[in-house]
Amino acid sequence: MTAAVIGNGPFNIGQAASQSGVSAKMVRHYESLGLLPAVHRTDAGYRQYGDTQIHTLRFIRRARTLGFSMAEIGELLKLWQNQQRASADVKRIAQAHVADLERRIAEMQAMRQTLAQLAHCCAGDDRPDCPILTGLAE
Repeated sequence: MTAAVIGNGPFNIGQAASQSGVSAKMVRHYESLGLLPAVHRTDAGYRQYGDTQIHTLRFIRRARTLGFSMAEIGELLKLWQNQQRASADVKRIAQAHVADLERRIAEMQAMRQTLAQLAHCCAGDDRPDCPILTGLAE
């Protein structure tokens, strides 16, 4: 989804969702987690979002596409909003995430290899004995 250019706020939640590429449900969720500060509401109770909130939602969306956890995104948001931050703090979070991704990739490759080996050993015929089920039962 390509987001339109921002700058004509305030936006209702549907417009904010469209502008940021985040669903309205996720906008509410991010607000409930404190990733997005509570926004101004109209007298009728409708949320009103400005350019800053749209930009923050885009930041969150991009961080989610890179697989950062909500806790990591919270840390990154604080660092992003702090002009006195040390880039080393941001790099530390990114490197820890890369290490976690590498660990998960290795685990998935091991799972794939084990399952492929079990499937290879299975005749896949009408007999009841099955190396896949035997392997899972070990």
